Amino acid sequence: MILSALLTSVGINLGLCFLFFTLYSILRKQPGNAEVYAPRLVAQGKSQQSSNFNLERLLPSAGWVTRAWRPSEAELLSTSGLDAVVFMRIFIFSARVFTFAVIVGIFILLPINYMGKQLSLDLFDLPNKSLESFTISNVDDGSNRLWIHFSAVYVLTAVVCYLLYFEYDYISSKRISYFYSSKPHPHQFTILVRSIPASSGRSYSETVESFFSEYYPATYLSHWVVRRASKLQDLIKNSKRLYRRLVNLKSANPDRERFGRAGFMGLFGQRVDLLDHYEKKLEVIEDNVRAEQSSCLGKEVGAAFVSFRTRFAAASAIHMQQGVNPTQWVTETAPDPEDVYWPFFSASFLKRWISNLVVVVACVLLTVLFLIPVLIVQGLTHLEQLEIWFPFLKGLLRIAFVSQVITGYLPSLVLQLFLYVVPSIMIMFSSIQGYIAMSQIEKSACIKVLWFTIWNIFFANVLSGSALYRVEIFLEPKNIPAILAVAVPGQATFFIAYVVTSGWTSTSSELFQLSTLVSNFIKRNICRKYDDEFEVPSVPYHSEIPRILLFGLLGITYFFLAPLILPFLLVYYCLGYLIYRNQLLNVYAPKYETGGKLWPIVHDSMIFSLILMHVIAIGIFGLKKLPLASSLTVPLPILTLVFNSYCRRRFLPMFKSYSVESLLKKDKEEQNDPTIASFHERLATAYQDPALLHGGYSGNSASIIAPLLSTAEVDA
Repeated sequence: MILSALLTSVGINLGLCFLFFTLYSILRKQPGNAEVYAPRLVAQGKSQQSSNFNLERLLPSAGWVTRAWRPSEAELLSTSGLDAVVFMRIFIFSARVFTFAVIVGIFILLPINYMGKQLSLDLFDLPNKSLESFTISNVDDGSNRLWIHFSAVYVLTAVVCYLLYFEYDYISSKRISYFYSSKPHPHQFTILVRSIPASSGRSYSETVESFFSEYYPATYLSHWVVRRASKLQDLIKNSKRLYRRLVNLKSANPDRERFGRAGFMGLFGQRVDLLDHYEKKLEVIEDNVRAEQSSCLGKEVGAAFVSFRTRFAAASAIHMQQGVNPTQWVTETAPDPEDVYWPFFSASFLKRWISNLVVVVACVLLTVLFLIPVLIVQGLTHLEQLEIWFPFLKGLLRIAFVSQVITGYLPSLVLQLFLYVVPSIMIMFSSIQGYIAMSQIEKSACIKVLWFTIWNIFFANVLSGSALYRVEIFLEPKNIPAILAVAVPGQATFFIAYVVTSGWTSTSSELFQLSTLVSNFIKRNICRKYDDEFEVPSVPYHSEIPRILLFGLLGITYFFLAPLILPFLLVYYCLGYLIYRNQLLNVYAPKYETGGKLWPIVHDSMIFSLILMHVIAIGIFGLKKLPLASSLTVPLPILTLVFNSYCRRRFLPMFKSYSVESLLKKDKEEQNDPTIASFHERLATAYQDPALLHGGYSGNSASIIAPLLSTAEVDA
């Protein structure tokens, strides 16, 4: 890629960013878009938009920037929780790292690369200059200037490790402070017990009551046995869907819309009064719901939520083997009641094992299939390859602007479009693995998306760019080192364009919320739905954190290879910090709280990035005929791994469980709290499956009525 092609890509994406910012600043002021750009404020009743028309509503403004910047971290913590604070700390940490990297890379390394003569390029033909002239490939072999790159690798490693330690320590202290300041939560006093042994003549509930009353007589409080409710959940889902149809039909008004065919998609079957048809169908489903709720009492699963009087007692039970047989009475931390993922509780051990195996195979297949768009992308970055594949396009490809768009902008756009569906697929994979909490599902999906992204975006592109299009190098092994030394840093030209497209434009589109805006427009102006309840979204950590960490890997890896990428990354992190603060304050609301447990993923990813940089440095210095620098780089990954080992011992246990000191201190503080007794009473029913408490929709009332199955009936 030449410099003019990169500038074309930057220009296109800058134009899109400016367009998104302008449209957002106008559309957010329109009263009809409050559910799009401030759903959290609407749900909290804090939306202050006026329906009166004024000219200011049609003029773009940057007032949202000030409002997003102004709140302190403490205010963000109180409104969005510790997970949101940790998410924003990723941007802060990355901005600090790449501010230093930009200073070193742009003002020291980049001029050294550009003044090299290894590639024999014209120094004065800047617009048509290949971007490889800004990489380490252009530095002469054996040049003493390479020692500056060597020193930069050591210095950046030290800076990143220092900042990693500081952030780990800071977030750990925040986690403890957040725990001390929090109110009692059911999951702090509760454990999940699986593999409860079956006993003839006794229910699981009676077995659990007998076991914990005997072995924890002073601290055992109550329990709730999980029941098979998958069929019930399907029935309730159908009843909710049918109820929404009824509400929409009643709000439509015109009588002609009440009549239609009762068959598939309204195209087949007998013509009926849909209102009457749906009401009768809803009554039948709710009768089935009541019957299934009653039958669920006898469908116990060998798992139960067991609650204790203190946090310390619950923590002790988790970390102790309960029975002689270690495969029975298996304990683990219980999620918060609102975080529980109920569908997989009824799954047997064999089903969970098979599901995990299927997910592994599916992830491998998805990774292999994704190589197809990677090959397409690499074809777009090599015009000569496109001319071979499509000779009839040769004349079009020779047009300067067309070639610049195809090589500079289109590859990263194509890859981004293919990558868009991956997070949803990984969420689906994680949801069938047997996790019992939505936070666990999202964390698992986050890890899957991260490694999928690192492999398919970084490694697959680098390998395809350096090997798949140069098969002949394997026929002459002596040429392999020289070609790889140019090819690996040469892929930075693609990654710069990818950062601009996937980073700048995608983050700006996050602010614009195009899909939600279109959906809201259709709902209000075509379907005429005004009073429907809407769900406030939560931050998609599983898709956003991997993207942030991928850019971190690109920046660290290419820090000394191609420092031209660094300013683009710094702009992305500053942009992301501002936009996501705005989204956390106005759009997203937390669905669960893990206490910052996602940070170890960030730490491990940065360590991996450092190790990868070191390995590439060892190879590059060797290929550039500076063997002493290559040898002196070998201790660096070892020292980094030692540092990581220390951090894991020092901080990671604090993210897995709280210390005895913390638990006892918190328990003692609440001994004289008058509200703790009522909290203990609520614990007895805190983990009821919501399906057992579902109320009816039928009848004249438009709201949910009393639960079809009362608490007293459930406990019977």
